[in-house]
Amino acid sequence: MTRPAPDPEAGPEPGIRPEPETEPDTRPEPDLGVLQQDFEQALLGGERKFTRIEVSERAGISIERAEQMWHALGFATVPDDEIAFTDGDVEALRLVAALEDDGFIDPAMESSLARKLGQTQSRLASWQSAMFLDLLAGSKLSADDAIEVASLLLPAMERLQTYVWRRHLAAAAGRAVAGSGELASGIRVVGFADIVSYTRLTRRLSELELGQLIERFEGLAADVVALNGGRVIKSIGDEVLFVTDTPAQAAALALALQEKVAEADDLPELRIGLAYGSVLIRLGDVYGEVVNLASRLTSEAKPGRVLADRELAAALDGHPQYRLRRLRRVSVRGYHHLTPYALQRASTDNG
Repeated sequence: MTRPAPDPEAGPEPGIRPEPETEPDTRPEPDLGVLQQDFEQALLGGERKFTRIEVSERAGISIERAEQMWHALGFATVPDDEIAFTDGDVEALRLVAALEDDGFIDPAMESSLARKLGQTQSRLASWQSAMFLDLLAGSKLSADDAIEVASLLLPAMERLQTYVWRRHLAAAAGRAVAGSGELASGIRVVGFADIVSYTRLTRRLSELELGQLIERFEGLAADVVALNGGRVIKSIGDEVLFVTDTPAQAAALALALQEKVAEADDLPELRIGLAYGSVLIRLGDVYGEVVNLASRLTSEAKPGRVLADRELAAALDGHPQYRLRRLRRVSVRGYHHLTPYALQRASTDNG
């Protein structure tokens, strides 16, 4: 039976709710150029006013020096006629010049300091911008609301970063006063913790899964290092580089890290290598033969094990909590007769 066509002048059929009429969206399309300018101004703390020549003149330094600083911070060359700099750039250059004039910054170290600062802040900014974009994607904020949120978040993040920096500065100063601080050189234990079969994992895991794995590994490693009196120097993807002031700290840290990873069901095994001796500490990083030895020992370690060099084994000899077993000599890049020692707790009987 054919159903009759509905009468357009009649009301809705019984049991059928009429669809509500929607008002057409008459709001004008946002001007993306204006939004981008507003967003950038919120981030930079002011509008772009000056060329690179003008900013160096206002700061009272040569264009060559300003350009060198700009490159060391990690930014690309700006054409002479491009309006790219703000009042904040002028103030920053003036501040660097003043610190150097007061003797706080060695002129020979100016570029190195800027490079290290730029690399550190670049990594932090990349993480924060990704986090902010994820927040925007989840909240579905409008462009205007996103700019307002950014304006509110920036001061909070600045205060948090300043707080963390001051706490680390106080800790470093305390170590220096105690005689074990961030000196240009000193006796340290250097350690590497490396994820086993990381290359294979990168092929098997999705980007999201790989990111979660790295975040979990770095977080656990940072906690164990801090709890055992060490300091993370840097994280390089599948590897964490750390230092301790004493051999006992290094042994406790390395074994605790292996144990924590073994307890976790979401982390692959680690290889850890430790070496003890004199290291060069420069701009927060460590250099020297001890670093190379620790790296080579890490490559030689079996999954789930800790290897130490001869100097660390000698320093821990007789320690009641640890046992070191001499292994067969190995030939690695730069060291033809490297003698590794397997580090274990004294109560461990298996090899």
